[in-house]
Amino acid sequence: MCNQELYTQCETTQVREHGSGAALFGYSKLYGQVAGGQAEYLRVPQAQFTHIKVPEGPPDSRFVYLSDVLPTAWQAVEYAGVPKGGTVVVLGLDPIGDMSSRIAHHHGQRVIGVDLVDERLDRLRSRGIETVDLREHEKDLGDAIRDLTDGRGPDSVIDAVGMEAHGAPVAKLTQQLVGLLPDALAKPMMEKAGVDRLSAIYSAIDIVRRGGTISLSGVYGGMADPMPLLTMFDKQIQMRMGQANVKRWVEDIMPLLNDDDPLGVDTFATHELPLDEAPQAYETFQKKQDGMVKVVLKP
Repeated sequence: MCNQELYTQCETTQVREHGSGAALFGYSKLYGQVAGGQAEYLRVPQAQFTHIKVPEGPPDSRFVYLSDVLPTAWQAVEYAGVPKGGTVVVLGLDPIGDMSSRIAHHHGQRVIGVDLVDERLDRLRSRGIETVDLREHEKDLGDAIRDLTDGRGPDSVIDAVGMEAHGAPVAKLTQQLVGLLPDALAKPMMEKAGVDRLSAIYSAIDIVRRGGTISLSGVYGGMADPMPLLTMFDKQIQMRMGQANVKRWVEDIMPLLNDDDPLGVDTFATHELPLDEAPQAYETFQKKQDGMVKVVLKP
């Protein structure tokens, strides 16, 4: 797997106990429960491989996004397979959707970002990227996008939302109930019950043109989620997804982390906070308050 640069499928660290791919920092038992997603110190298994060297001179903060945001967004755009001069719709303008939009725009692709949070929409508009406010098109998003794309739909759609999608009230309630269960009960239910909120992926399937590609970077967790396979088959939709193969994309990204800052990484964070304020920051981010889009935690 590593020889194919599919590092998140690495056979050295696969979590075979749970039938999962490579171990990930800061994830659950499903991915090895390796401590250190947001932490002051962390133990680094396989340190001979997982590290990268960054150049002297620029501030460290310029390279911090190489650990997640940049490679995840880069992979989302690569997997979208947008043809030259093509159009990509990005559903969800959280940090990954925002950066995916910037990368696709930098590649010269037409980008249409979709969200319902003013601050997120404004960030893209300030960079000359088209946006659609979901609050204005909650019932007719597909038609609104087709109106912008000669009636066909975009060549590609990036779903940067995943199971946290706005809408699907029944699935939302189910997720909330699962959250109240003891861990021993909640874990198998989340793994085996189709409790994802599928509004975003359904929208992507509706929006993308026939023969187009959907790239999933948003995380889904249910194993019994109903998918409209007839529609997907009829439209001849291609779909790519998966955890980000971080090191696969570093060499592509590094030349863009220069003083010209074409992706705007130096000003990407809306908040910089000490690590001990992380719990409150998570709550603020979840509630989409205080203009919070991206947080950098300082240990």
